[in-house]
Amino acid sequence: MKKYSNVMNTNVTWIPQIPAHWKLQKINALFTERKKKVSDKDYKPLSVTKKGILPQLEHAAKSNDSDNRKLVKKGDFVINSRSDRKGSCGVSRLDGSVSLINIVLTPSNELNSEYIHYLLRNYRFSEEYYRNGRGIVADLWTTRYSEMRTILFPVPPRAEQDQIVRFLDWKVSEINKLIGIRRKEIQELEELKAEIINSAILQGIDSNVVMKKTDVYYLPKIPATWKVIKIKRICKVGASISNQLKKHTDQDKVVFLPMENISENGKIDCSIKQPIAKVRTGFSSFAKNDVIVAKITPCFENGKGACLDELESDIGYGTTELFNLRAGNDVLPKYLYYITMTKIFRSLGEGQMTGSAGQKRVPADFIRNFVIGLPSIAIQYKIIDYICLKTSQINRLICTKHKQLEFLKELCSTIISDVVTGKIDVRNIPVPAYEHVDDLTADDGEDNDEETGIPGEED
Repeated sequence: MKKYSNVMNTNVTWIPQIPAHWKLQKINALFTERKKKVSDKDYKPLSVTKKGILPQLEHAAKSNDSDNRKLVKKGDFVINSRSDRKGSCGVSRLDGSVSLINIVLTPSNELNSEYIHYLLRNYRFSEEYYRNGRGIVADLWTTRYSEMRTILFPVPPRAEQDQIVRFLDWKVSEINKLIGIRRKEIQELEELKAEIINSAILQGIDSNVVMKKTDVYYLPKIPATWKVIKIKRICKVGASISNQLKKHTDQDKVVFLPMENISENGKIDCSIKQPIAKVRTGFSSFAKNDVIVAKITPCFENGKGACLDELESDIGYGTTELFNLRAGNDVLPKYLYYITMTKIFRSLGEGQMTGSAGQKRVPADFIRNFVIGLPSIAIQYKIIDYICLKTSQINRLICTKHKQLEFLKELCSTIISDVVTGKIDVRNIPVPAYEHVDDLTADDGEDNDEETGIPGEED
């Protein structure tokens, strides 16, 4: 793509060079901070996410002070001030309210709000914004308006801003189409993987085996040698770690699992370690080889859980929104995990949830009384091996698709950054008719504005 022929140096870290006819202005010269406080009863709550400003997600953590929020009007730019929410910002297309942790800015008339949306959401500005903040540790850095107001940013002539927006809307839509195709392919592969688990756990893997009927409507037939049994007969739901604790001191560090460190495909991130004294009260507990199941919506429906055979400590703690299941002598831990990953377990559990919207939970009695067909230990080993073989093949394909997806996201980010910071001249590029495609899939960590759920961090 063509570059600008006449540029000037700026001595500004995040935009060292801009086209000579662009202006370099401070944020406070072009924005006014909106400080008015309102209630979410009068102005609908909004979520400030990496996808922009959206109606508040149903499962987002809610503030206890619903009458103490900031007003947002359509066209305002909103950014989360905390560094652990880096990239959560955007121009709002809605009137509403946000938590006080956010900064709300009203742009002047000389700015195209969509140009601002592209410019201030690019990663270069994000780094500059948080570089101007302060805090004790890097992941709890906070940037206030008084610290961001003097940040310099590039301002093209208004007509050029409009052309930049037209060009980027087109290019981003084209990339979003490809992103949508890759996501659909990943979803289809995930569904195939789920069907393999479902079929193997409910009916076995031997198509020639003699089957018998059952009185359980979702288990019309199971292999004749299997027994119909409730989960509570083969494992302990909510098992204690009191015996394991006797071998530890309060200063011993063990794995801590916030919900974001538990995946939907059985993987856990053991990178957070905490002293037992800090987490032994107020959190759930579990032991190595236990099976954990998320109890709260939408984590339960999405399949968050794991067999803790790779837990990096003999015991651990985590979010309160977990059940732990400890396998007895008749079931292998990995097999127990696959039972909890069947579609019928998740769909029936969803139907049994209680509580208010956004805070619904699966009752422990649902898990205890869930009925399954159980084979012998020897057959369980064979089924586990079969599932691991088949799903590992699919996982390799999914991994390839995810790499393609990340490339497309990085390409999109690079194009936006290069255009809004004046590295690429798009003034004379004709924009053809195209289908506008947004990328609103929530794949960035289930953003919320209020809390992290990790001990030691601020609420």
